[in-house]
Amino acid sequence: MKKTKPLYEGKAKVLWETDSAGHMVQEFKNDATAFDGTKHEVVQGKGSFNNRISSHLFRLLAKAGVRTHFVEEISDTEMIVERLDMLKVEVVVRNIAAGSMVRRLGVEEGRKFDPPIVEFYLKDDDLHDPILAEEHVRALELATPDQIETMKRSALTVNDVLGGFLKEKGIDLVDFKLEFGTKDEELVLGDEISPDTCRFHDSKTGRIMDKDRFRQDLGGFMEAYGEVLDRVSS
Repeated sequence: MKKTKPLYEGKAKVLWETDSAGHMVQEFKNDATAFDGTKHEVVQGKGSFNNRISSHLFRLLAKAGVRTHFVEEISDTEMIVERLDMLKVEVVVRNIAAGSMVRRLGVEEGRKFDPPIVEFYLKDDDLHDPILAEEHVRALELATPDQIETMKRSALTVNDVLGGFLKEKGIDLVDFKLEFGTKDEELVLGDEISPDTCRFHDSKTGRIMDKDRFRQDLGGFMEAYGEVLDRVSS
């Protein structure tokens, strides 16, 4: 399979058209961004870490029966993925209060949620990805009622699979973001699953092991990503 031309370039990835109509190459960049791109650095090795971590976790989900767009890891920074028609909705699962939820609602950071909270956000950088009620998702025709329910069920399944696996590796899954698309009218998990899109904390110490180290200028950014890779691949 050969790359032909770029189809889309985001802050952290490039999607390439290929000579196979149903597949793309997803390339992970070394760019680190935060706060809608207002904070930006190029960090060598970041793309490789995210590609390899995502590949491991996508394979784990596939074994658990979750359909994803992942096909094959082909280099340190690239994977072959199925071509999807992406929904303009992001699904966030929260197990522990952190980030925007704490700022929005004044919830105590570190509060645990049982059952987990599932939220929807509009995927729109210009509007800063605002939170949506399910009624908004339906009214704006961002997803059908069946797709909304399927995304919720799938997100909670992903949470169970990843949460249990990571706990065994000494990592707490604080929260994470998922994106879905359709292929042949079936909803499929796309995008990536990495320290860029998840909050990972060390189970014993609470040490941050994700992009919050970059957001908060905590140092040890790439060391944390490398440690996540070591743990999920061991």
